[in-house]
Amino acid sequence: MSFEPRILSFNCHWCSYAAADLAGIMRIQYPPNVRIIRVMCSGMVHSNLVVEAFQKGADGVMVTGCRQGECHYVDGNRKAEMRMVVVEEMLDTLGLEQERFRLVWCSSSEADRFVAAVREMTETVRALGPSPYRSNGGLDRDDTEEFPCPSR
Repeated sequence: MSFEPRILSFNCHWCSYAAADLAGIMRIQYPPNVRIIRVMCSGMVHSNLVVEAFQKGADGVMVTGCRQGECHYVDGNRKAEMRMVVVEEMLDTLGLEQERFRLVWCSSSEADRFVAAVREMTETVRALGPSPYRSNGGLDRDDTEEFPCPSR
């Protein structure tokens, strides 16, 4: 049985999420292994969120945001870059390969760049094999918490 990795991608609302959306509009297909979480800015993704994703069984995690100098919040992508240095150090502590994490910059018009990053990440993680944390049930566990959305 072939291994299909589960990859979580935190996408900046203004750029990389729009690029993923544009890929859909342009009917550019990318592996369905990626689950996208839209955030307002890549700078809002705390390193603990990335580590928690790995601990819950994600085989790979991507943080994607605006290109340098194009952040809607001026320096959010620089903050993300600094935070993700910590993630790389934490991966060693967790015993995970550095290749399981990737920081990607793309603008809202770069659907092809986003798709290429997803394809590369999927192939890289597929070659690495399942995360050791996945065997603990990981994202398949049925004890996930649901939080009510106050706007609904």
